[in-house]
Amino acid sequence: MSTEINFALAKSFGLNEAEWSKVNEIMGRTPSLTELGIFSVMWSEHCSYKSSRVWLKELPTKAPWVIHGPGENAGVIDIGDGLAAIFKMESHNHPSFIEPYQGAATGVGGILRDVFTMGARPIANLNALRFGDPSLPVTKRVVDGVVRGIGGYGNCVGVPTVGGEVNFHPSYNGNPLVNAMTVGIAKTDKIFLSAAAGIGNPVVYVGSKTGRDGIHGATMASTEFDASSEEKRPTVQVGDPFTEKLLIEACLELMQTDAIVAIQDMGAAGLTSSSVEMAGKGGVGIELILDNVPQRETGMTAYEMMLSESQERMLLILKPERRDMARAIIEKWDLDYAEIGHITDTGRIVVKHNGVTEADIPLDPLAEAAPLYRRPWVETPKPAPLGPLDLTTPLDQALLTLIASPDLCSRRWIFDQYDSTVGGQTVKRPAQADAAIVRLEDSQRALAITTDVTPRYCVADPFEGGKQAVAETWRNITATGAKPLAITDNMNFGNPEKPEIMGQFATCIQGMKQACEALDYPVVSGNVSLYNETEGRPILPTPAIGGVGVLDNAAQAVGYAAAPGLELVLIGETHGHLGRSLYLREILGREDGPPPPVDLAAERRNGDFVRAQIQAGTIQACHDIADGGLLVALAEIALASNTGLALTAQGDGGFWFGEDQARYVAALAPAALAGFQAAAQAAGIPAQHIGRTVTENKLTLPNGIAISLPQLRDAHEGFFPAWFA
Repeated sequence: MSTEINFALAKSFGLNEAEWSKVNEIMGRTPSLTELGIFSVMWSEHCSYKSSRVWLKELPTKAPWVIHGPGENAGVIDIGDGLAAIFKMESHNHPSFIEPYQGAATGVGGILRDVFTMGARPIANLNALRFGDPSLPVTKRVVDGVVRGIGGYGNCVGVPTVGGEVNFHPSYNGNPLVNAMTVGIAKTDKIFLSAAAGIGNPVVYVGSKTGRDGIHGATMASTEFDASSEEKRPTVQVGDPFTEKLLIEACLELMQTDAIVAIQDMGAAGLTSSSVEMAGKGGVGIELILDNVPQRETGMTAYEMMLSESQERMLLILKPERRDMARAIIEKWDLDYAEIGHITDTGRIVVKHNGVTEADIPLDPLAEAAPLYRRPWVETPKPAPLGPLDLTTPLDQALLTLIASPDLCSRRWIFDQYDSTVGGQTVKRPAQADAAIVRLEDSQRALAITTDVTPRYCVADPFEGGKQAVAETWRNITATGAKPLAITDNMNFGNPEKPEIMGQFATCIQGMKQACEALDYPVVSGNVSLYNETEGRPILPTPAIGGVGVLDNAAQAVGYAAAPGLELVLIGETHGHLGRSLYLREILGREDGPPPPVDLAAERRNGDFVRAQIQAGTIQACHDIADGGLLVALAEIALASNTGLALTAQGDGGFWFGEDQARYVAALAPAALAGFQAAAQAAGIPAQHIGRTVTENKLTLPNGIAISLPQLRDAHEGFFPAWFA
């Protein structure tokens, strides 16, 4: 290509003037096009975390059960019996607006590869989705494409999609969030890492052929959207779940041998990031011969091959004496196998094509001189307290309005498009428990998995919002009886060059840190997605959290469906906090006030008590109280079990719809009630008897007004079918 290499081109690739000067300094000359492409993607926000690294280092990442924390393809924790859970969450936000189906599908494919590249068989997928105003036609288009993309990829590859969350807000109108999470299981002595080693060892390309799709996808993910964003469609990758399934099986079979020295997914920045990161981590050099790269398009240049983000591809370093065996395994699964280079002792990445050296870059400066910014930031002003509120809306009317709203309505239309039981190990499916429960094959043990964040809290008070996001995943896992062990995060924010956005990021991190430390709940992996803005308008700060916990016996897991004849107990302190609540927004038409404060000592105390009571068999059903407050949680219990409720507690709209934290509803046998309340009192935990489950097909409020379960269900399940009718 005869493109002139200058700052104007570098700027179009996402580099600023100082970064362009540093590239020239490192090279001692003007870089080639391929070299400039390599620098631009490796120094992009998406790959280098140049605005976020200084803050991410503050998060707690260690615990006795953590085997590998941040820095590898995914986090690894010890779950006992010689097994490890390997998991991560990652974003595919920008591609999912441009091309919703492929953007979401390839997001699922990419996170699957991050997990199985470490030797784990994926056992569960989850997602955290944020969409714009439902009244806009573009929102419907994006929702439809994203949901079909997630289902189409996950269902075909044979990994169950077991949980997630979906919210709507106008701030996501031009910038939806698609965060995908995968959890896999491996033996603790069979975990594969990415650091290359062995001078002369072959570098092997495995999987699909390389095309021109996804070129500069990492750069595109590191910029804001504007009116021309639709033109970026060629930067969206195209996925093939059937090839992904073959790749999973081929890699896992090869991992049963001793052939692999190192392995890395070709994810963001494709062949560039995988080769640079493997060689850099190993402290070696790497030479690539691109003539050998399997290609599905003719006339591809070195620049295109190095930056392509074509899907379903892996890069391996093999022991030379095992190459024939490895080739036989890969080709048995009908995948491309190609030796495209070797490991060197030069400490450089050298790229050759058609006999010409297209790139020759020292690896240490490429990594060590990568930009690291301590961007200016300002704290978000604390919101003013709410004044007196009009709470005269009848409870039944308010409840029916809330559970019919887009943020609280049934997600059945969505999760029915996902296969949540493929593999036969799913114990608790969506809308059955606060966390998905997936049994480990040939074991009584199970994992509890969830995703959560409340962006409307984070925009009002990022510190409390960050705390709450971590605490709610911990609470969701606890409500099933499982012990929470660790989290992955997906930090979705606007433009970090704006001090107010950087302030949101910094203070969310500080809140998350405090919660992780208080709950012994470390961060083991994650992803940062910045520049989520459209024409200067940022999304709500959205630090999505994926939590993983463990149950020694899957049979002990509880959901929130409760049989008739049980007593209902409210655990935790209720103040009727309505700031930033869904009641305030949906009933009173306001989005103001402070979010509910998060008392981490109360979270720990209440949660540990609840978990112990579940494991002792005292609590037969349990539901955490979150969006919409107590009465919404009770309605969800009634609908999940198709069982009536007779409520006896007295309170105003704040009591029934306030979103105070550290609370649960527990259902237990009448004979256990007195002992349960005595144990709670001894532990200093509020435990108020608020009603019981009944055989009548209705939810009866304390004022005697009853809502039939069919009426409740019609309101709850109406939104999505009507929207897509």
